[in-house]
Amino acid sequence: MTDTKKAPDLNIGLGWLNTDKPLRFESELAGRIVVLDFWTYCCIDCMHILPDLAALEEKYKNDPVVFVGVHSAKFANETSRETIRSAILRYEIAHPVVIDDAMRIWRAYGARSWPTLFVIDSTGNIALQTAGQNVRETLDQAIGHGLEQGRAAGTLAGGPLKLKREASVRSASGLMFPGKVLADKESNRLFVADSNHNRIVIAEMPNAQGRAKVIKIVGSGEPGQSDGPADTATFDHPQGLAVALGNLYVADTENHLIREIDLETFGVSTVVGTGQMEWDRAGGGMGVQQGLNSPWDLTSEGSTLYVAMAGCHQIWRVDLPVGFARAFAGTGRENLVDGPTETAALSQPSGICAMGGKLYFADSEVSAIRGVDMASELVFTIVGEGLFSFGDVDGVHPKAKLQHPLGVDAWGTSLIVADTYNHKLKQVDPGGRSVRTLFGTGAPDATNDDGGVAFFEPGGVSVVGDEVFVSDTNNHRIVRVHLESGEWREINLEGLSAPAARGPIAAPPVESAAVSVTSGSELQLELDLLLPDGAELNGDAPWSVRVGCGDASLLQQTGKGGNLPLRAVVSSDSVRDGVWEIRAAFVYCLDGDGGMCVPGEVAWTVGISMDGSTSCLRLSSCVAAPA
Repeated sequence: MTDTKKAPDLNIGLGWLNTDKPLRFESELAGRIVVLDFWTYCCIDCMHILPDLAALEEKYKNDPVVFVGVHSAKFANETSRETIRSAILRYEIAHPVVIDDAMRIWRAYGARSWPTLFVIDSTGNIALQTAGQNVRETLDQAIGHGLEQGRAAGTLAGGPLKLKREASVRSASGLMFPGKVLADKESNRLFVADSNHNRIVIAEMPNAQGRAKVIKIVGSGEPGQSDGPADTATFDHPQGLAVALGNLYVADTENHLIREIDLETFGVSTVVGTGQMEWDRAGGGMGVQQGLNSPWDLTSEGSTLYVAMAGCHQIWRVDLPVGFARAFAGTGRENLVDGPTETAALSQPSGICAMGGKLYFADSEVSAIRGVDMASELVFTIVGEGLFSFGDVDGVHPKAKLQHPLGVDAWGTSLIVADTYNHKLKQVDPGGRSVRTLFGTGAPDATNDDGGVAFFEPGGVSVVGDEVFVSDTNNHRIVRVHLESGEWREINLEGLSAPAARGPIAAPPVESAAVSVTSGSELQLELDLLLPDGAELNGDAPWSVRVGCGDASLLQQTGKGGNLPLRAVVSSDSVRDGVWEIRAAFVYCLDGDGGMCVPGEVAWTVGISMDGSTSCLRLSSCVAAPA
């Protein structure tokens, strides 16, 4: 493109996120260098360039340079404000994002692939168009050149544009966007990849009430790739988990590493990876000499670790005793092609399990469940047809449709699938190539109208017996569901809280009048939030309530919806004498849901005795306006 083409405007009617104002070239963006990133949040290539954009944002933070994400969705689930907002927070994106409804901005700019990037100069003309990954240097040069030209011509604005950014809410669970979960029957332990807290939570298997004692937190909470003791080791958005040879292995996704946690000492070491994203599609290197590309999930057979390598669209395997790693299935070309492992094509495999001499994997970008026959080394497809074939349809292939599944595990001779963008758990029969919905409403939620379990983009599943543990990623929780009865519990990781360095500061509790409650009965909680003028509870974001008494955790409950008061129930077996701390976390929006949204938290302490007749505890608190 030439530098004389005027940049089409960003239609303010489409909606903005992560900013307190819409941005227009004739006003807010006038005289500024603007970098537009056309992305869709499912896309691994779009994820890969986010660190480059973050580095450039930091470099030019004192200059009149503005980065804007233009979210042009691929999947139907990616078109709503609530799912895009969650993706912005999950990926920790600092810049404003405009929702490109019906891809109108995409067409106006002539974008052809994700990601596509434009640099707009200080006079509003397009100075650069580029696409794909490895674009930091190209963008850096274009931004620098634009600043030089603008200064020389006197067209630059005076300084950086000040914007307010949205932030995540503190969840009751102590987790933030957990990616994968592993329930290990042999060790009686539950392992959780607390992805956005950059740590691994190791707990006992939960009891019948869903309470699980935390054994160890591995990782300081700061992003990094340091080996060493549990308290000082660091991860960067870990995902997949597998137990092999008595230790826990972790797909340390954004570090492009496979890590090992010694389950006796809880020390962390690196098994495979250089710590940098590599484009090697063959492998054959040893240990820390062999580069990887966004390992997303793991499964093991004996001393062999199989890796769903989302970044290069392949399955890899690692010989654990020596750390020898090589590609096993897929050429690295993104597509759906069956056949011999060396010629097959995969598309962002993000979940993997082993069953009956076969590997099964969730091939997310083609909305497919596929497999590898280990004896014949042939790749086959159970459900799925291609990059733009997706939906929410039960039945038999090719009628059956999924939408960007991320998790899979074996249940008997069938598979349990986290059908992520349909917000459901589904059962897939490999032999009959059939799909049926088990749980979930098809829309983001925490419970359904009958009190059954619902999900918000579940990212991982782990089956033990007839129960499945689910990483309900955007609800910041782990749930356990009985696959036959449908009975479910939200897992209470007792005492777990956000890392001090990563989570917002906890709200100080307000002391409330003592209450005498009915012995042996459940206690209803009604928590009223007195929001600032013009603010509304964000019904798209999950809210959560946690109740503790001393060291005991009495309640953890996640909900969704914009109605007040928040309602929760403390079960009869948890009601006890003592001083309770009741804490609610939520998101509220200024000027309605179309405005800026911020996290909120309120807390109360209440003395509870068991010699009364109260069955409902009503509390209220004013929520301070954001600074």
